[in-house]
Amino acid sequence: MVKRLLSCTASEIKKMTPMDLKQAIKASEGRIICSENVAISQSVAGDITNAELASAYGADLILLNGFDVFNPVVMGLPGSANLQEILEDVNNPTGLRKNPIDQLKHLTGRPIGINLEPVDSESLMNQPLTNISEGRKCSKETLQEAQKLGVDFICLTGNPGTGVSNKKIADAIKLAKQHFFGLIIAGKMHGAGVDEEVVNMTAIESFVEAGADIVLLPAVGTIPGVTDEDVRDAVKYIRKNGALSMSAIGTSQESADEETVKQLAIRNKICGVDIQHIGDAGYSGLAPVENIYAISIAIRGLRHTMNRVGTSVNR
Repeated sequence: MVKRLLSCTASEIKKMTPMDLKQAIKASEGRIICSENVAISQSVAGDITNAELASAYGADLILLNGFDVFNPVVMGLPGSANLQEILEDVNNPTGLRKNPIDQLKHLTGRPIGINLEPVDSESLMNQPLTNISEGRKCSKETLQEAQKLGVDFICLTGNPGTGVSNKKIADAIKLAKQHFFGLIIAGKMHGAGVDEEVVNMTAIESFVEAGADIVLLPAVGTIPGVTDEDVRDAVKYIRKNGALSMSAIGTSQESADEETVKQLAIRNKICGVDIQHIGDAGYSGLAPVENIYAISIAIRGLRHTMNRVGTSVNR
């Protein structure tokens, strides 16, 4: 029987299958934190990765935003002092570079995931479209590349203005089930520029039916009109049908004061979510680390927080 992720060491996490990881999250009873950070932003601390900082302050899962699978770069890793130099270094082509996913796993002892965005070219936009690279879009090729890199989970979602729709997310889940064998998280934390409801049961049902392991929902208190009842009812449906849920703070409120962040954490724990996500809108692509720590204290207390931040990655 797999241990709860809340109590796992790096060596135990390393041995987990995707379904082991899913069960370990479920067994943690709503006390798991996912920190999203921008892969290509200069690290807040300069010479280490944002992923290491997030882990040190209590994050259990690391989700990389802006990660291009065809140009896999994470700032703060050894040799990554300048992004432009990395991308232009003809003597060290991408194929010969160290795998940054493996490096991050080694340095953090945490499961590592990436965003892939199911862009809908026919979606009705309510703001100017933001174009992203092919290596960040969800496709057969990017899913296969994510698999080669050893990514533990992918998150099928949309950044602001990218034109990601609920319909395309559902289609992308089906595609991902064919070409990627880690965990699949799917859903929207905000509109992504598309003029549609961010949360509705029809979309949630389509994600579950398509095979999502974890359904992403905007955290209560982040998107106007998304109520406690909306999230609670969605979570009950998701759980009944064998999937897990993740609430997401993706509206820059991750950089609000600690008290606000703690209130968001408690409200969404009451709604029953399995994972609480905190976004990357802080200094240099990472939420303020004190807010990651505040969520940890709020949803699991000091004892488990000390265990998480104090356990060596060499265990």
